[in-house]
Parts: sequence; structure tokens; C-alpha cells
Amino acid sequence: MLGLKLETDPRWVDIASKSIEEILIDHAFCEQKAAASGISLIVLFPDRQQLVEEVTEIVAEEWSHFERVLKELKSRGFGLGEARKDEYVQKLSKVEKKGGSRETQIMEKLLICAMIEARSCERFKLLYEHLEDPSLKKFYYEFMVSEAGHYTSFINLAKVYNPAQKVKDRWEEVLQAEAEIVRTLEWRTDRVH
Repeated sequence: MLGLKLETDPRWVDIASKSIEEILIDHAFCEQKAAASGISLIVLFPDRQQLVEEVTEIVAEEWSHFERVLKELKSRGFGLGEARKDEYVQKLSKVEKKGGSRETQIMEKLLICAMIEARSCERFKLLYEHLEDPSLKKFYYEFMVSEAGHYTSFINLAKVYNPAQKVKDRWEEVLQAEAEIVRTLEWRTDRVH
């Protein structure tokens, strides 16, 4: 369904499960950044009513996810800690083409958001499938389903403002570029991405 060109190395989940505190902390920051990205889309394109309405719902859900992860951290005796740079997202943001029509700009930003949601969905699926803790399995199953929904929403929104074939062709380019980022990125087991 996601169409990722390079799957996560299966060893990631084995090692990540041994540093669940770090994964939860990074996950919290990912949810916070996802909400902020959605707000940014609304600020940039306030005249696109469907985008504003659909992304507002996503922002609310992402913020509730942030709160859920904070609650999970607290229940385990962990705190949020210092903010972290997300090298994956930094590199992926360079894939975004600048300029062009507003519709093209909307597509570029939505496809980057979709890519982040797709990779998060894949990682959460690995956690759901491989963690031994039943409550964390359920926790990550729910996040996996939600991220899949966000990924689909962003792709579909891009098609509202651009021809479907244009979106499909550009999505293929983003998928290829993302695979190269994942292939060359330093392998981190304390990060979602």
C-alpha cells in the first residue's frame, strides 16, 4: 500500500525495542512536528478551503497523538527531554521543489508530508508486529492505522489541486529520492525515522 522503495532494515526494530524510552521520546517530537507542519500548510494556503478543513482535522489528531505519547512516557517514568533534530526530515525537505504555481507548491508540500507519514506508518507497523509488551503493541497498531490514513489524505489532497497523473509521477520521484535518503542516512535505533 505505501509503495516504499526501500524497507527498513529488520534489525532496526530488534534494537529499537531495547531502547523504547528513546523511541517514545523521538515519537513525541515527531507528533509535535507533524502538528506544526499541518499548521504551516494552513498558514501558507488559507484560501484553499478543502485543504484547511482536512488538514485542521489532521493537526488536531497529531496533537492528540503528541499528548498520548507524553502520557505513555510519563507512565513509564520518562520525560520528554531535549528537542532533537530529525535528519531524515531535513534531508527529505530538500527533495521539495520550490517555485511554480501555488497548486504545484501545494502538491510538493503535501507529498513531503505524505512521505513522512508513510515511513512512520512502516516503522510503527514493525513496532506493532515485534514488540513484546501488549500495551505497546496496541499503542503502535493504532498509530500505524492513523499514519496510513494521514498518508492517504495528503496524497488525495494533492490530487484535489493537481492532475492525478502529475501527482502520481511526482510521488514516484519522491519515493525514489526517499529510498536514497534511507539508504545513506546514518542508521539510528533511537529514532522513528
